[in-house]
Amino acid sequence: MAMEDNESCGSRAVESPKKSRQRRQKLEVYNDVLNRLYDMNHEDTEQPDFEDQLWIHFNRLPPRYALDVNVERAEDVITHKRVLQMAENPANRPAFEVRLVQVHPASDGNTPDLDNMEPSMKEDAQSPSPYSSRNGPMHEITFSTIDRPKLLSQLTSLLSEAGLNIQEAHAFSTADGFSLDVFVVDGWPHEETTQLRTAIAREIMKAKGESYPEKPSPSTISKSTPSPSNSIPSNDHVKIPTDGTDVWEIDASLLKFENKVASGTFGDLYKGTYCSQEVAIKVLKPERIDADMLREFSQEVFIMRKIRHKNVVQFIGACTEPTKLCIVTEFMARGSIYNFLHKQSGSFKLPLLLKISIDISKGMSYLHQNNIIHRDLKTANLLMDEHEVVKVADFGVARVQTQSGVMTAETGTYRWMAPEVIEHKPYDHKADVFSFGIVLWELLTGEVPYSYLTPLQAAVGVVQQGLRPTIPKETHPKLKELLESCWQQNPSLRPNFTQILDKLKQLAKEVGNAGEGQKGKSNSGFFSGFKKGAPLK
Repeated sequence: MAMEDNESCGSRAVESPKKSRQRRQKLEVYNDVLNRLYDMNHEDTEQPDFEDQLWIHFNRLPPRYALDVNVERAEDVITHKRVLQMAENPANRPAFEVRLVQVHPASDGNTPDLDNMEPSMKEDAQSPSPYSSRNGPMHEITFSTIDRPKLLSQLTSLLSEAGLNIQEAHAFSTADGFSLDVFVVDGWPHEETTQLRTAIAREIMKAKGESYPEKPSPSTISKSTPSPSNSIPSNDHVKIPTDGTDVWEIDASLLKFENKVASGTFGDLYKGTYCSQEVAIKVLKPERIDADMLREFSQEVFIMRKIRHKNVVQFIGACTEPTKLCIVTEFMARGSIYNFLHKQSGSFKLPLLLKISIDISKGMSYLHQNNIIHRDLKTANLLMDEHEVVKVADFGVARVQTQSGVMTAETGTYRWMAPEVIEHKPYDHKADVFSFGIVLWELLTGEVPYSYLTPLQAAVGVVQQGLRPTIPKETHPKLKELLESCWQQNPSLRPNFTQILDKLKQLAKEVGNAGEGQKGKSNSGFFSGFKKGAPLK
């Protein structure tokens, strides 16, 4: 079947039992969708070659697309097919569609304990349907255009510029070089979708360097989207697979290793390539692998495969063969913020400090909105790409927060760790806020937190004596206030990342820098904002 030729990078030449199972599943989903559309008397079923065209659509996309399809929303498949067809015309790219997602009351708290649940069951529990949102209506936006590197980053940036918060994202690449990207967003105050379409079209035109017309032309709106009457509210959405298939499994033989970037007790990090793309490859040391490490590896893959945001390091795939365990992510050319600070012995000027802090806050806000607690936020886990965008990385100890918000395992790194975590007390996402406060101080001073103490001494001081790093006297008063609020002993008094982000943006405006980075500029801006200092003792 054509499907077998579609999966070029991650497939093996000989069909495995898994691929045979995926093929059967795809056929079952196709038949279910077909029957559902006939039962609905959908207008597309009147087309003479409808069944063949629908099968071609399924074959254009990878097997996991069929696994994600919700048969109860069979009309979504027609939408995806139509948007892909529109994208074949260069004038329509990126083609897009918007629909309202039905919002029902949030859970009553009787949510399963995700930490004690089998991994194969977690994703259903974590992705309840229907959606609920604290930020008003939710919308689903589907894009299609030519597939290319950094496309997801560009689309997420576009949605962010339109004032939208991404709650979920599902990305597919077709066999013939197109993309199908489905985002669930909130942040738009109105259920009616016409104005949202206009806002997205405007951002597309801006990204192309064009002016948006007062009255949108058919080529920018009408061809890309149906009339509002065709937008059908739904309480379902594209689901992430939960059956344990290797959705992100990669063939280790396609990885090409270059130089070793870093080495740790349990693994090594390499720069390399995968299908001609520059990547970072984290390889677990076989002699160090035990049950705890396998659990941590599984958790990291489980979390990373679900998240897509321009300020979170992009997950490429993983190899789960016992002797080749590795996680592959995008390569971050400028390395970690920790290395910039402590290997070059410097700190950041205030405008750049705010830009970096805003990037971190955006990434952390996205994670927290998806109930993910990082648990090890520190400058070593904050990486910068070639465009000076800072991204949150390393989800080895991250966990999905339960509805109750109770988590108890001591984890992370003592110098950045919240007191409630050190004390083995229940904690929630505010533990990450405490760590962010330490990171912010580190960016400000260029020093290692509590460098005069051992990690354990620092932990005892934080818990028993309320020890905190000393804030330099010349620090901007509002930055000092933010620092102190982030590392409050009482977690409930700490701000959340949405509040932090607002404060940082306001401060960035006051100091004459919007804090959003210099889009499209050269990379020299980073170094112009870096202050060399005396070597650390």
